[in-house]
Amino acid sequence: MPLALFALAIGGFGIGLTEFVIMGLLPEVSADFGVTETVAGYLISGYALAVAVGAILITVALTRVNRKTALIGLMVLFIIGNALSALAPSYELMMLGRIVAALCHGAFFGIGSVVAAGLVAPNRQAAAISMMFAGLTTANVLGVPLGTFLGQAAGWRSTFWAISIIGVIALAGIIALIPAAVAQAKSTGNILSEFRIFASGQVWASILITILGYGGMFGAFSYMAFTLTGVTGFASSTVPWLLVLFGVGLFIGNILGGKAADRNLGRTLLVLLIGLVIILAVFSQLADSKVATIIALIFMGGFGFATVPAMQMRIMRHSQAAPTLGSGANIAAFNVGNAFGAWIGGLTIAAGLGYSSPLWAGSLVTVAGLIVFLIGALSRGGELRRASQTLANSEDAGDGVSGTLTAPTGQSVCNRFATARSRAESSRPEVIKTLSHPTTRCAQGPELQKAPGVHQFTVHTRGPLSLRSLGG
Repeated sequence: MPLALFALAIGGFGIGLTEFVIMGLLPEVSADFGVTETVAGYLISGYALAVAVGAILITVALTRVNRKTALIGLMVLFIIGNALSALAPSYELMMLGRIVAALCHGAFFGIGSVVAAGLVAPNRQAAAISMMFAGLTTANVLGVPLGTFLGQAAGWRSTFWAISIIGVIALAGIIALIPAAVAQAKSTGNILSEFRIFASGQVWASILITILGYGGMFGAFSYMAFTLTGVTGFASSTVPWLLVLFGVGLFIGNILGGKAADRNLGRTLLVLLIGLVIILAVFSQLADSKVATIIALIFMGGFGFATVPAMQMRIMRHSQAAPTLGSGANIAAFNVGNAFGAWIGGLTIAAGLGYSSPLWAGSLVTVAGLIVFLIGALSRGGELRRASQTLANSEDAGDGVSGTLTAPTGQSVCNRFATARSRAESSRPEVIKTLSHPTTRCAQGPELQKAPGVHQFTVHTRGPLSLRSLGG
């Protein structure tokens, strides 16, 4: 993976810390500012609301700006927000610092997803996106416990100073490692024309899949401390360490989910959503067992976050006219899903259904996400419809199809081959047997041959297939 992805991952790590570490520091913050813990909790919800707003508005405002420049500006905003939180003499200024930092959150991951995808060959884009989000999952596994420990030992302000330093490191990495060419904005027309992507039913399907599919998992997670202590019977002191297991699942699921999505996006989302429905439902019935709960926490985190790279890739594929805006909208959808899922879980508890009720409620919400996915995937332009049509057309025998591709000056011939191979493997997996190029090294990546030329591509199929459909 390119080193630039590590710079994005460090930025994601810092942003993840900012979002989640406050949960472990609320007692110290509320005592310092002389407010109740409920009022201090608004520092969490205020951040989430600012993320959803910033993911759309900030992304749109930056749509014509070079993406590297945009990421630099966002990281500067992030540093300012956390420094303001560290220095805040009052609760109101602390909230302002949280909002300033949150405004960069959605836009960073939205723009960063597009940049990450552009750093690698098309058949590795979901894995690249998962690499960036690995910073976010690492923040949950290691950063939040360590940040909480630092804040309790040296004062909560020290944690926000540490996050500011992480922001400076990420900023330096972005400046040094992200190529300007990859980060070039590709907006066409006026800014309002970017919003035409929302005329696509598949874009809205992607947003709903994210809200419902991810929201179901997060709603269950929001009340996990109550489930672990009130139902399973764990001591409160063990809850942070149990949540580390959940974070381990997040980390593993994110990496494996990205790799699976590169192989077959539609099938990956289908399997993950079904798996998440089952895990949440089973967890709700076995929450009184400590052993089952420990296992379920890992799988819940794994399946829940494994959907993230696939969800992000899906909306980017269906919003190619404005991928940055589409990506940002999906980041907003994650946060809307967080709020929606937590609201549903809260309703079940308020109704007296017990502390395991957010789990089965989350399963039902995820079922709704699965239904939306099936409708979208089987509709025109959907992943499962393309696969079924390809399978139906693959019964006739064929010896293979070959043709030539000419790369214009300045365009990588190997990039054309990688695109053709990716389309063949992800869009038409049932009919493609092999896709070869006489230059062996070309199949390994897009970093070679910049000169124009004519290269032979050979596709061996189980049935007739147009070379043009593969990018020729």
